Amino acid sequence: MKIIITKNYEELSKVAANEMAETIKSNPKAILGLATGGSPIGMYKELIRMNKEGEIDFSTITTVNLDEYIGLSGEHTQSYRYFMNDNLFNHINIDKKNTYVPNGLAENIEEECKNYDAKIADLGGTDVQLLGIGNNGHIAFNEPDQELVAGTHLTGLTEDTIKANARFFDSIDEVPKTALTMGLGGIMKSKKIIVIASGEGKAEAVKAMVNGKISTNMPASMLQMHRDVVVIIDEAAAKLL
Repeated sequence: MKIIITKNYEELSKVAANEMAETIKSNPKAILGLATGGSPIGMYKELIRMNKEGEIDFSTITTVNLDEYIGLSGEHTQSYRYFMNDNLFNHINIDKKNTYVPNGLAENIEEECKNYDAKIADLGGTDVQLLGIGNNGHIAFNEPDQELVAGTHLTGLTEDTIKANARFFDSIDEVPKTALTMGLGGIMKSKKIIVIASGEGKAEAVKAMVNGKISTNMPASMLQMHRDVVVIIDEAAAKLL
């Protein structure tokens, strides 16, 4: 793992955007694995700026997202499809036909999962995968458990994750309890992985990810086995390293 420690979230976002931009510049047909949540918003704003100023071009880029809530349509303001459109895709020159997010309304969930993994394989896999990390060490919606699933799958969300996501909804009762998520096997197949984390609340998880024992009870620790991981964290998230 390569560890980059920045002073604050603003600097973290710029460093992460530059890492992503390197992939885009070196491969105009790159497959980008993208993430949602609070952590990448600053990075997406920086990528939008770089695109508008002509530094990077998304016209031949393809993206795949990690997850989507079960039961939310892409038009729902809290769906991850809506999040990606609102925070990135609507503001850059990307063809939305080349942006993939799991379908949370699929009638056959098992088939949707298989098809999503097959689509990523057909694309040749992701050249770079962006990840955040949960306070409990989850990546995507792969929650701490005695067993982890390799492929895209249906998963229940832990109480901690539901509470963490409640800030995006009017009430905690509205937070979906299940989601489709890319599995650890799919994430680990990416040629490169970028992990971003900000704030003291992530410090314990970051410490366990970087220096802890590899365990399914700390899904992010699995990243220690990947050959090319860049961890970009601010000083607060790095305080226990």
